[in-house]
Amino acid sequence: MNRPGRIKTFMDIAYIMSKRSTCVRRQVGCVLVDTHNHVVATGYNGVASGMTHCIDTPCPGAEYESGQGLDQCQAIHAEQNALLQCKDVYNIKDCFVTAEPCVTCTKLLMNTSCKNIYYSEYYPGDGEKLWDDSRDIGHWIKVNPI
Repeated sequence: MNRPGRIKTFMDIAYIMSKRSTCVRRQVGCVLVDTHNHVVATGYNGVASGMTHCIDTPCPGAEYESGQGLDQCQAIHAEQNALLQCKDVYNIKDCFVTAEPCVTCTKLLMNTSCKNIYYSEYYPGDGEKLWDDSRDIGHWIKVNPI
């Protein structure tokens, strides 16, 4: 039996979390991990608690291409939901997310102790450039899709 490595394990969890998404445009999952390789929070994208899910009644942003019409989309991003669940954002070492973080999520992650962002799917935007321009340590690491 081959034991999966930590990157594959956390990306698998991110993909499982993405299945909880209520967004019709894209399903994204996120896992935040500490220095001991313990999961500290998870998240997926979808509307705020109490709102009608986009999979039931599409929001005004549902017709736009990925990365477009974000001001019309009512979904909260997976990274944002994970950060809301995290007890201590200064305990985050790695972020595992199924799609590249947008610029807003990148800024939020930059304001934590997160060092590395692992992702597998392209998302339009300049999040990686913003991250690279502001960090002496840490990286964005593209991994093969699960």
